[in-house]
Amino acid sequence: MDYNTERKELILPEYGRSVHQMVDFLLQVEDREERNTGAKAVIKLMGQLNPQLRDLEDYNHKLWDHLFIMSDFLLDVDSPYPIPDKEEFQGKPNKVEYPTGVQKYRHYGKVVRTIISEAAKEEDSEQRDALAIMVANLMKKTYLQWNKNTVDDLVIWNHLLELSEGKLTRPEGAQLEDMKHIVNQNENSNNNNRRRNSGKKSKRRY
Repeated sequence: MDYNTERKELILPEYGRSVHQMVDFLLQVEDREERNTGAKAVIKLMGQLNPQLRDLEDYNHKLWDHLFIMSDFLLDVDSPYPIPDKEEFQGKPNKVEYPTGVQKYRHYGKVVRTIISEAAKEEDSEQRDALAIMVANLMKKTYLQWNKNTVDDLVIWNHLLELSEGKLTRPEGAQLEDMKHIVNQNENSNNNNRRRNSGKKSKRRY
């Protein structure tokens, strides 16, 4: 009995064992012209087995690259495209660089930080105070989405002062929205989102 687990591991399983065996056969063909003819026939079959690749801009190029990969880059045929470099495909990917910006108070998100940065540029003191109250309320709402327990308004004002580098301060007598009101708003918004998503799923069934 010939089990798949005992056979040669497939390099590109999506093409199946038969295509891999055809590629292995091409490696044994000594006549170059015959190899070229066979390679074109295998490429045509590969395209039929993976029609989704046709959506790619470099459709045929991708098929030829896959042919060389399945041959472990040993197949010597006349490709219409540059033959891929084995080291390029097998090399380790470049290290992904993580953001190096400020990580403190990440729960406010990038959008809130951008708003704070723009509000801090306002030169008119009255406008700047109005923006400070608006941003602080937004921060409180965002904070309560992240931590639904409670938050002291003084904490929000201190965070705003720090994130704005001291340019946005608490206007005298300024009060933020009531916490219960904000929590109710957040819950209503979440419920509405769930209803919309549920409605979309129901429509897909028909």
